[in-house]
Amino acid sequence: MYPLAYSMFLLSLSIGTTITLLSHHWLLAWIGLEINTLAIIPIITKTPHPRAIEAATKYFLTQATASILVLFSAVMNAWTTGQWSITSASDHTTIILTLALMMKLGLAPLHFWLPEVLQGTPLVTGLIISTWQKIAPMTLLLQFSHHINIYMAVSIGTLSIFIGGWGGINQTQMRKILAFSSIGHLGWMILVLKFNHYLTEFNFILYIIMTTAMFLLLITTHSTKMLDISILWTKTPALAALSMLTLLSLAGLPPLTGFMPKLMISLELVKQNMIILVSLAMLASLLALFFYLRLTYIMVMISSPNTSSTNSLWHMPTKTNSLTALSNNLAIFTMLLMPTVILFL
Repeated sequence: MYPLAYSMFLLSLSIGTTITLLSHHWLLAWIGLEINTLAIIPIITKTPHPRAIEAATKYFLTQATASILVLFSAVMNAWTTGQWSITSASDHTTIILTLALMMKLGLAPLHFWLPEVLQGTPLVTGLIISTWQKIAPMTLLLQFSHHINIYMAVSIGTLSIFIGGWGGINQTQMRKILAFSSIGHLGWMILVLKFNHYLTEFNFILYIIMTTAMFLLLITTHSTKMLDISILWTKTPALAALSMLTLLSLAGLPPLTGFMPKLMISLELVKQNMIILVSLAMLASLLALFFYLRLTYIMVMISSPNTSSTNSLWHMPTKTNSLTALSNNLAIFTMLLMPTVILFL
């Protein structure tokens, strides 16, 4: 693909997300979502490979179905209430609208497209799908969160945490593992959406930081399989150490960044007297913790360091750019800001 065309598609992605973020009208929000979908399809098929074509087809069919449901719900809502405002929604259209946006996000039980699409795309495109493409639908969910059915949000959130942990256990491809990781993290966000949407926003920001950090490490090291990361310590010990800490942060282990949103969401749900729900979510997170720990074990415990190499543990390869280093530091050490965050939340 020509660089000019690629730049135009990336610009279209930015414009589509911006339109949705700035809109208060359902039709404008739908137009932004459509621009996003149409702009990402050529980026997915940038490499003319059968897996890429298959991934683009699955992504298009899923997103088109979700967009149809969004438009149908918006028209029905305008017919019922006489308003196109995002913040005004009738009860009988909210369920369809919520399901459509959750399909766009890749939440269970509408998650089946996400692992397959990520597996058929390059790492850079997978990064865009896992982070940027989720901003617009998540923003719409936040805007009319007070209309969402609480039982529906809790059920989908809990199911997504279970599916995100259970589905990633037997995976060997890093992109599929990160896809199920995304499903699990989004489940935590939806779980607390009705009780404290500020926590959902905060968790979403940290999710983007940690997922970006992990994808950038995989891009830097050209790792797509567990076999690739198993020899990472031998090649570049510094990147292996960063990858290990980023994975543990995604797992939610203290004192790393990923522990902060899980702790705050658990405390919020306990305040709402939902102790059984918190217990279920924590038990489901143990499934995800298993495959994160397995990755770190494979990375740093199986292969011995290459002592003949000139690289030491603290030596960064020259190809590592500043964005990769910055995102990984944020993904690991943002936990230090927790007292400040608590004051605002």
